[in-house]
Amino acid sequence: MNGMGSAETWSVGERDTVIAALERAVAKHPDRVLLDFAGTLYSYGEVDRLSTRMAHALHELGLKAGQTLVSMLDNNIDAVIVWLAVNKLRAVSVPINTALRGEFLRHQIADADAAIVVCEADYLERIAAVVGGAPAVTRLLHRGMAPAGLACAVTTEPLDAHRGGDDTPLTDKPDPADLACLVYTSGTTGPSKGCMLSYNFMCNLARLQLRAGPATEQDVTITPLPLFHMNALCVGIISNILVGARVAIVPRFSVSNFWPEVERTGATIASILGGMGGLLAQAPDSDAAKRCIGQIHTVRGNPFTEETKRIWRERFGAKHVGGNGYGLTEACVVTSLPGGEYAAPGSSGKRIPDFDVRIVDEFDRELPADTPGEIVVRPLRPDIMFMGYWRRPEDTVKLLRNLWFHTGDIGKFDADGFFYFVDRKKDYLRRRGENISSFEMEAAFASHPDIAEVAVHAVPSDKGEDDVKVTAVLRPGSTLAPEALFRWSADAVPYYALPRYIEFRASLPKNPQGRVLKYLLRDEGKTAGTWDLESTDIKVAKR
Repeated sequence: MNGMGSAETWSVGERDTVIAALERAVAKHPDRVLLDFAGTLYSYGEVDRLSTRMAHALHELGLKAGQTLVSMLDNNIDAVIVWLAVNKLRAVSVPINTALRGEFLRHQIADADAAIVVCEADYLERIAAVVGGAPAVTRLLHRGMAPAGLACAVTTEPLDAHRGGDDTPLTDKPDPADLACLVYTSGTTGPSKGCMLSYNFMCNLARLQLRAGPATEQDVTITPLPLFHMNALCVGIISNILVGARVAIVPRFSVSNFWPEVERTGATIASILGGMGGLLAQAPDSDAAKRCIGQIHTVRGNPFTEETKRIWRERFGAKHVGGNGYGLTEACVVTSLPGGEYAAPGSSGKRIPDFDVRIVDEFDRELPADTPGEIVVRPLRPDIMFMGYWRRPEDTVKLLRNLWFHTGDIGKFDADGFFYFVDRKKDYLRRRGENISSFEMEAAFASHPDIAEVAVHAVPSDKGEDDVKVTAVLRPGSTLAPEALFRWSADAVPYYALPRYIEFRASLPKNPQGRVLKYLLRDEGKTAGTWDLESTDIKVAKR
């Protein structure tokens, strides 16, 4: 093992489903509060009843075990109820990012092959514009009032008409190995792919987070993370169901409103992103923050800089800060540490008992300690890694070379077994906690009539994530300005994917096969001829 320690052996391990976990919790404490949405409280029993009723209603609409249902919902009670209702039917939940639009949106709805889409009324126009290219969809259920005069190729109805009233428990229970959810991850050489996740995968992720940051039934977790991400569903909700605790879900992240919400909810655990933790660490003092010193004992999230960790401990009185873990949608998480255990500075914990994790070269030969290479993973328990990519067996097999999952990321272990993430091998970007498909971004910008060629790539940011840059070649005679292209892109790509940088060039660097050499563009970063959004007065609104 070259100083990296020996792997655990195969065993079944603990197996569970969110439906079974909810049933146990309801039997034990039906009247205890599970969810807090802006002061509106829902008990374990109420969440169970509402989701059972909706499950019956969705079944009457034709949803059956194994079928998919797409949801595009904000952080509200219905995002939870729809998810649980779908899973109570042993159907497959497909929560998608609420910022999607255009081809990004059409692709995921069409690829999921769902007959029913549940969405906020505010997103109906976006969906109606693309649903003709998603032939499986027959019905849109909208939360809230539909826009007047909406033209749509499929039936649209209020979600309120299908909440149901039948409290009869469903007897056909999901198995831990069943497919529970599709989560779309960014594509690097093609469109985004649906990661197939089992019930046990999601529960195991929740258990691993409890290992890294223990909680009890007296704790209250607060999170602003969106309910279309595994973080909020598993770390936020399932982990709390497992211990009988409460989770306060806020609509969106706000520096100014964070501490007032912590105070209102009595939160003792925060589940956020590392970037959010940095913003809060650097924010001015507030009366609410001062009153809450010591109230938050655990802050979950990645990546936290060592300086941010120090500030949270000293300024806010938190004991456990940062996740100290590494994982990705397909295998999450594969390195971490038990809560309170020493983490070497800059590390992401150690290999956990659930996974065998190695560092290899291009020939899959294991590398010695302190030598960077590709991170490869395989499970040591059943149903704790993804089940493959939805309807893409070739893509699945491609990443399972020699029966190891090849992450496409670069990392290393030191002689003491601590893991360090080094860089991304894959051609994708990460910004504001979102993975961004360069393929889909390039398709969007290539549709502009003045663009002849385009490459979308990362430029390292001083904030710890990537900034997005569009490097393009204009068609002959074009007078397009970078700012005009940026303003055009506001209607073509999600807000979180909007580029900070735009540069027009006479040509793009390519290899002999014609492939754009993005690593050169990344290394060059912001050049003298690069337009920078942050040097303008343009304000980007979340939408």
